[in-house]
Amino acid sequence: MSVKEIFEELNPPQRLIMGPGPVNVDPRVLNAMSMPLLGQFDPAFTEYMNETMVLYRQIFQTKNRWTILIDGTARSAIETFMVSVLEPGDKVLVPVFGRFGHLLTEIAERCGADVEVIEVEWGVVFDPQQIEDAVKRVRPKVVALCQGDTSTTMAQPLEEIGEICSRYDAISFVDATASLVGMDLPVDKWKLDCVSAGLQKCLAGPPGIAPITFNDKVAEIVNRRKHIEKGIRPEGFVAAKGSMVASNYFDLGMLMDYWSDTRLNHHTEATSMLYAARECARIVLKEGLIDIFDRHSLASRAMIAGLEGLGLKVFGDKKYKMPNATGVYIPDHIDGEAARAQMLHDFGIEIGTSFGPLHGKIWRIGAMGYNCRKHNILTCLAALEATLRQNNVSVPAGGGVDAALKEFRANGQ
Repeated sequence: MSVKEIFEELNPPQRLIMGPGPVNVDPRVLNAMSMPLLGQFDPAFTEYMNETMVLYRQIFQTKNRWTILIDGTARSAIETFMVSVLEPGDKVLVPVFGRFGHLLTEIAERCGADVEVIEVEWGVVFDPQQIEDAVKRVRPKVVALCQGDTSTTMAQPLEEIGEICSRYDAISFVDATASLVGMDLPVDKWKLDCVSAGLQKCLAGPPGIAPITFNDKVAEIVNRRKHIEKGIRPEGFVAAKGSMVASNYFDLGMLMDYWSDTRLNHHTEATSMLYAARECARIVLKEGLIDIFDRHSLASRAMIAGLEGLGLKVFGDKKYKMPNATGVYIPDHIDGEAARAQMLHDFGIEIGTSFGPLHGKIWRIGAMGYNCRKHNILTCLAALEATLRQNNVSVPAGGGVDAALKEFRANGQ
């Protein structure tokens, strides 16, 4: 008989997560997740589903009927959209300005799409005219891009993108995982066809469920491919003539029926994650979208001031920097990964590493969601100063905290 391996109960160390996400979860969200489970078609639970749709319509600033949740991390919603809309040979345009544009490209290619990529150097974003010129040339079915890409900490302006796509009969898809409620994203005003996100960044929730909203134009495309699995197919159902969606789990047509009054028994909802998503949205809306945008914007200015107060150089075009994430060059002659490890070991603070061409060149420091608060930013800057000193980097004593405090106090904090 083999020896049993039995571990102690979970007791995670206390961390202040000041990286590009995930972040510390709001305690109110953790509390919501501890609520009793209900059956997925219990009237109380389906009412929570309906309430969650109402809340996320406000989060996305849309009237879209189809504003639902996908069970899975943020990329599950990206894959749900793509596998349900794209068919082999469909043309897709992806403007890439960081790692997550490459992710959109790969998912579209896995759907069999003919993907055209346009790229800019990491640290800058696209001029809308560059995107329009590419759309006019490629004539894609879908234009897929990120609002904010945490790999570069840059945010792509989207105000003109929906209109450009509409002009050339393309579907606009935006991955807003890294930016939703950290900066403005009025889906209807900007004429965006589909937008998806996750909870683990500015919404201050855990990864594991993904909000998505899409308009009737997208729903019509999905319904042209509508099939229902045999075991739950209603009597008399006739499948659409389009090709069957390659994924059962991410089949948007069946998910629409699951979230509608039809209540198709497609899957068992991730009950505790739905509770979390509902509470994340409720907390944001109670604070107010404008106030939460302003909180992230002020945090960004304070973080930049603090880092520059330490004599460090901020990465990228600051005009297009995301409010909730800041890239900063690692000082010469120090091991950036070793310094990150020291911050975690000595102060319990996590900041982010980097990817691709920026690996080993910058740290990425986040201030988003529940962590986007004055005391966390000051604590992070003080710890970073001490860590830099431990690595023989000469920095102005108190320079980071003093500069950040000046920015906060100039704004009444």
